Amino acid sequence: MNLDRFPVTRKSGRERFKSGETELDFDLSSFWQWSASDLMSNVTRGVLAEYLVARALDADPEGVRDDWAAYDLMTKDGIKVEIKSSAYLQSWHQKDFSRISFIVPKTRAWDPTTGRTEETPARQAEVYVFALLDHKDKQTVEPMDVGQWTFYVLPTAELDARTRSQHSITMPSLCALCEGVKYQDLKAAVSEAARRARQVAGESSESRYTTASLPEGMLSSHLEDD
Repeated sequence: MNLDRFPVTRKSGRERFKSGETELDFDLSSFWQWSASDLMSNVTRGVLAEYLVARALDADPEGVRDDWAAYDLMTKDGIKVEIKSSAYLQSWHQKDFSRISFIVPKTRAWDPTTGRTEETPARQAEVYVFALLDHKDKQTVEPMDVGQWTFYVLPTAELDARTRSQHSITMPSLCALCEGVKYQDLKAAVSEAARRARQVAGESSESRYTTASLPEGMLSSHLEDD
């Protein structure tokens, strides 16, 4: 009995539902229309945000979304990206705009190929993209209009270094750390954030290596000086 990971292939939408060997008169596209037409719903909007970022970064947008991956996307340059989305407007009746906050907890990565979970919680991506549907008029809101989105990009190390909540980040806190960019500037912002993340990682690694290489007497002196 083979219980390895199921191989997922990209569908066209024209695939027919069946009853045994008999094709039925509805296809996969009709299911997508039924299940995902409300682009304002929290769940669907989050997936849409991932797709928009994938398109902006040219991060295998012709592939298949992996629900179980430790991070949302990887660019052709190997940058691991996590995407979080939020919006002022929701599908339901509102008394006021939604308060913008993004959930950013550390997680224990799970490998769907092996079924194993990492022991230590961490943020798995190098870069976080916070995608805000930045529109406040329900009569004209259109999630498919990339001009209505603003993106905030941070190296993961800057989230890790925060002294406030490690579970979530509010809009004021996010704006204190970075400026929003529009869709056409997103790829450059992610590349710059990854450069900063790798620079910090390299400096940290070099610092550990230098300290570990000191002779024992010098190590004690070095620690005392600090």
